[in-house]
Amino acid sequence: MNLKTMRAGKYRSNGGFFGDCIEWLDARLPLSAFWRKHFSEYLVPKNLNFWYFFGSIALVVLLMQIVTGIFLAMSYQPDATPNADGIPVAFASVEYIMRDVNWGWLIRTTHSTGASAFFFVVYLHIFRCMLYGSYRKPRELLWIVGVVIFYALMAEAFTGYVLPWGQMSFWAAQVITDLASAFPFFGTALADWVRGDFSVGGATLGRFFALHVVALPLALILLVVLHLVALREVGSNNPDGFEAQKRVNVEGTLLDGVSFHPYYTVKEVFALSVFLLVFFSLVFFAPEGGGYFLETENFLPADPLKTPEYIKPLWYFTPFYSMLRAMTRPLLGVDAKLLGVLAMNGAVGVLVFLPWLDRAPVRSIRHRGPVFKVMLSLFVASFLTLGFLGAKPPEYVLWGAIPGAPIARAATFFYYFYFLAMPWWSKIDLCAQETQAA
Repeated sequence: MNLKTMRAGKYRSNGGFFGDCIEWLDARLPLSAFWRKHFSEYLVPKNLNFWYFFGSIALVVLLMQIVTGIFLAMSYQPDATPNADGIPVAFASVEYIMRDVNWGWLIRTTHSTGASAFFFVVYLHIFRCMLYGSYRKPRELLWIVGVVIFYALMAEAFTGYVLPWGQMSFWAAQVITDLASAFPFFGTALADWVRGDFSVGGATLGRFFALHVVALPLALILLVVLHLVALREVGSNNPDGFEAQKRVNVEGTLLDGVSFHPYYTVKEVFALSVFLLVFFSLVFFAPEGGGYFLETENFLPADPLKTPEYIKPLWYFTPFYSMLRAMTRPLLGVDAKLLGVLAMNGAVGVLVFLPWLDRAPVRSIRHRGPVFKVMLSLFVASFLTLGFLGAKPPEYVLWGAIPGAPIARAATFFYYFYFLAMPWWSKIDLCAQETQAA
């Protein structure tokens, strides 16, 4: 029955009242057509493996973070002034959520553990793209939008980390906002603008709260929508690296594809169930994650007069923080502090150019030669090393004999060498022929 007939009053249905409502709604909001286009009739490569589950899991975690964040914002107060007990109001409001709000402890620990889970899933998602060359043509824009999402996610996580206004929150904000002053000419003015004052205080907390609950979530949602639109346009890559979307029969049906629903929705629901089982096991039994999800120092209210023994971020920022600390001497007339800021930010920015840096004739690691496999393994090892050292004090000595600072500098050097030398080493690699032309 078409919409014109329905508007003329000639609409009849044999589906009963519920069926009538569904048809009436579908005529004005084509949900069934959307379902067919993007799920039941949307074809994807039939050889996708478990590495391809992390994108949809990341989407679920994002939705979970938004929902729990809304409930937390209902009781949180972004106020750095001391209350009658001398405790900052923001810190006291977090304690109130944990102790007095119904199920507040569950909402807060789900949100804090969800931040770590989000980065864990996103890191695996990025690694899968590097493993199978999902950044290569025609998916350059898809990859670039993903890198921008990662930038926005880092900003969202950092602003949220400051909101509890504990000791580590306050001093981390002090260190990170002060990095803006490293830039010549306008650095000091930029740092004051970011903080909203000459030092970290109530104005900083208010700004970070607005960014965390309004601006950055809206930006993340928009970017994720663009990411999904770009994915639907160019289609998913696959472990073999060839373009399955180009292999069609005379009727235009993919020869190497299956419908997304039910073949992959069932698998992704299973993967999501396993993830949620592990995730909520951590929420219920280890919400602090041994100090990696909720740091011990942050259970103390912020005190501008008492500096922690050493300031460090949560685990998902430690690789980049290690790069920042590794720069201890000026180079080519550039101040060490500015070098550290550039190294830390450039570590993510260099990912944007990855589609053009990789000159190999094939995409997937399945057809790559030994050079790529060795280089990727060393890259992962350097990233994990930076993450480990970033969680340790600057004077940390590895195995009681090797200073951590030179290792961090070496790992930082190789991190950039992997990308900047890629046009050379990706061309000399002995690659096998792909099973299908790209």
